[in-house]
Amino acid sequence: MSILPKILHKSIVSKSRLFCIEGLSLQFANGERREYERLIRAGGFGAVMIVPLLDDETVLLVREYAAGLEKYELGLPKGRMEAGEDALMAANRELQEEVGYGADELQWLTKLSLAPSYMEHDIDVVIASNLYPQKLPGDEPEELEVVPWKLNALDKLLASGECSEARTIAGLYLVRDFLNSQ
Repeated sequence: MSILPKILHKSIVSKSRLFCIEGLSLQFANGERREYERLIRAGGFGAVMIVPLLDDETVLLVREYAAGLEKYELGLPKGRMEAGEDALMAANRELQEEVGYGADELQWLTKLSLAPSYMEHDIDVVIASNLYPQKLPGDEPEELEVVPWKLNALDKLLASGECSEARTIAGLYLVRDFLNSQ
């Protein structure tokens, strides 16, 4: 196993309302030193991504504006955990806020990261099943469109160009394979 580099110094390079960039001075086991920058959590308690199963073959996606791409994208509902919440509690709350359903069954599946060389962020993937209608007010600026999608048609989802987010794509394939293995 590799020896973790020694952190010589940490400093905040820049901070905004949503993001915090941290500078790291590192020394590796072979003596080499490097300066890194990474995006770290600016407060918060983690994040969840929910795979809401309407049935064993159908997942509920949401169409939401993606400011980074300046277009609407289909994806899995997700959000930040709040103080006092674990991943399952946050998943059920976000599901009610974004999709308009609660879940009688919630199962933690895995944790995913995105660009781990540059970002501290990871996200807990939670499967939600035995859904029932339940709406909570959310923080979205507009009502999200809920789109049912068959898990056996993920190739069509990717070909449509409406879903490009790696975490959503990974989550969908992981859940499809998980369900097929049972």
